[in-house]
Amino acid sequence: MGARGVLFAAVLAVTLATPLRAQSLIADLSEHLVAITTGFVGVDVLLFGAVQPPTDPELAGLPPGDVVVVVRGPERSQTLHRKAKVAGIWMNTASLTFGQVPSFYAVAANRPLEEIAEDTVLAANGIGLDHLDFDLPAAKASGSLREEWRQGLIRAKQREGLYAPDVGQVSLLGETLFRSAVYFPTNVPTGVYQAQVFLFRDGQVASAQVIPLSVSKIGLEAELFDFAHGQAGAYGLIAVILALMAGWAGHFIFRRD
Repeated sequence: MGARGVLFAAVLAVTLATPLRAQSLIADLSEHLVAITTGFVGVDVLLFGAVQPPTDPELAGLPPGDVVVVVRGPERSQTLHRKAKVAGIWMNTASLTFGQVPSFYAVAANRPLEEIAEDTVLAANGIGLDHLDFDLPAAKASGSLREEWRQGLIRAKQREGLYAPDVGQVSLLGETLFRSAVYFPTNVPTGVYQAQVFLFRDGQVASAQVIPLSVSKIGLEAELFDFAHGQAGAYGLIAVILALMAGWAGHFIFRRD
């Protein structure tokens, strides 16, 4: 059993040892900090938990419900540009700024979303790319044009690897346990994320839990990032000096050869 298997067994033991009491859902993450260092190549974070079977005697023996996981990155404004050919040259001919756009978005479920709940329920909880409602004043775009821009933004995020194109897998283990892995790519934005876990029964949300997750730069990369943004002038000057020194050193070395 690898390190991940040992970790999963340990956290499941903790979950089983924790009484559910009145809660019908309890979940947690294998780690609450994704540390971005100079060698960061992406990481899988394990989400695990347990659900309480229905207490109604008439429902005894039936599945405890469906589990859906939604991971959202911090919301930020996002400007999208549209290119078109003008006199044979591709140029930005239109742009639109969206507000409150999740910088990262991923969904996982134990079965297809359309089999779990109706579109109205999924939309009310922001579950699925089709139900992501970005902040965009109707005066700027309406009807089909608004949807066209929204789809364009989603495609742009998918090309960056920040929006998962497909629904991931939540694995149900036995009658109460579940697990799912969420992948964070190398270009994952920093900030505080939310892992939302929903328990559905009969097409409705029976219980929900929100787990915070921090994505942060640490070490030398974090110090350089803070210096570059906090002391932009000094950072630029040092970069120019280093470039000049590197050019001079290269010229000196090749001249001697």
